[in-house]
Amino acid sequence: MRPLDNPKLVRQISRLFKAVSCTVHPKRRLDLCDSPRSPVIHSPAFDLPYLPAEIWLMILREATTMNPDPFDISLGLSFLETPCEVAQYHTAMKVKRDLSLVSKAWNKYLQEYLYEFVWISRANQAKALALTLLTQFIEGKPSSGHYIRRLHMETPVLMRCATDDIRTILDYAPHLVIYSDHHSVRCTRYSEFNDVRCSPEQMVSVLANSNKLRRLSLTNYSDDPFPKHVSPLLRKTAANLEYLELSSPSIPLVSGHLFASKSPIVSLPVLQSLKLTLDNTTFAVLAAWDMPKLRNVSVISSDFGYAGPGFAYFFAAHGKKLHQLELGHSSSLVVEHYLSLPPRPAQQIPLAEWCPNLKQFICSADAEWNWQNPDWIAPHVLLPGHKHLELIGIRDIDKRLLDDASAFPADVEDDAPFFPLVEQISSLLFNDAFPSLRYIRDLSRASHSMRGGQRPETRILKFWSKILSRCGERQVWLEDFRGINITMRDLKRVGLTA
Repeated sequence: MRPLDNPKLVRQISRLFKAVSCTVHPKRRLDLCDSPRSPVIHSPAFDLPYLPAEIWLMILREATTMNPDPFDISLGLSFLETPCEVAQYHTAMKVKRDLSLVSKAWNKYLQEYLYEFVWISRANQAKALALTLLTQFIEGKPSSGHYIRRLHMETPVLMRCATDDIRTILDYAPHLVIYSDHHSVRCTRYSEFNDVRCSPEQMVSVLANSNKLRRLSLTNYSDDPFPKHVSPLLRKTAANLEYLELSSPSIPLVSGHLFASKSPIVSLPVLQSLKLTLDNTTFAVLAAWDMPKLRNVSVISSDFGYAGPGFAYFFAAHGKKLHQLELGHSSSLVVEHYLSLPPRPAQQIPLAEWCPNLKQFICSADAEWNWQNPDWIAPHVLLPGHKHLELIGIRDIDKRLLDDASAFPADVEDDAPFFPLVEQISSLLFNDAFPSLRYIRDLSRASHSMRGGQRPETRILKFWSKILSRCGERQVWLEDFRGINITMRDLKRVGLTA
């Protein structure tokens, strides 16, 4: 006999379902519970839409989670890690949008997740968000700006955001944890600002209202030196700030010596990472700042101020604390600048002496032959060698491969155009220059795709085979952008698939 053919068993199951229903929804199911002869069998699955809001928020959070977590500050402190890309953001937002259209209840629950991370890539997106926040304020509705925890602005030059739109967004986003502006605000530099609220000083000062900032990326649109209006902001947000990025497209005319004596000293007690695209004058100011926890520094000098006193003051003051250093300019650009200086520098900049505890160094693949030392190519002209360096990360290998291949057209199986790059990477394996080197990491996601895609070119696989062979002779691990080892077996497997 099947279980469902037993009337007694069916009645027991029915009473069990009724008891569960009365426990979960006693008022809604009162008539059902009081009627012992009711033939309706209630399934607990019908109770799913009536779960508590807290449970639904947890379920929707798991369904819309991004990987890596965009709010995990620890993941972005090292410059070796690959940041979140706009394609990943759009994919996550599509999932959130689709879920928000399921029902009114889900739409209400998902408002927090829809606005918690805002990536602005065009000016009209900033205008639409500002209009939404203003409309909610006028109509007396709860502001969605209270959900914004990360605001990232990265736009093309001709699609920069209007200043008043960004100011409006900041006014209605008091709980910002991460703010990033990568040259994406359309500011007027050489004329009076029509709206005082949109001046560079006011745009920076409004961020001081958020005492939860932990990651801050700022661009200076004023001709005044950066610390003039940044210092008051940092004094208010310094308690929690762990990552700071400062960028300035202009070069101030004020001397670093004169301005450094007048600029206030800022204390950043928990700052661990500092990224600078600044001038020699501002370097002199930052040299006096108190940053006891500083470990990672990325530098791109906007005025080739590597030979200036500000650069020297900064690394003389903070170099001993550094564990990771990135220098953005390639060796060829710096060498050309040196050769064009009227008084050529008398001696090499002692960067290795300023940073004796350095373990990780990041450079660009766009380095060229140095005629003064033609036997090998240093990763950067400022750091030809270091005794304690363990890892060297290389950016833009994909761009270098494409440029070399186009400059020297050849058969797709001939890897001769990549000979200079092979020798450049092999130069890192010289024991006299980097005796403690253990890892070389390719930091390019595109290079990883060229090497392990569906149809990689034969010459690309030959190039990496040569690099692997030379790394093996020196007992150095070769890694991809994720930090995973590249092996000869991987290259052979991809080659057989192709």
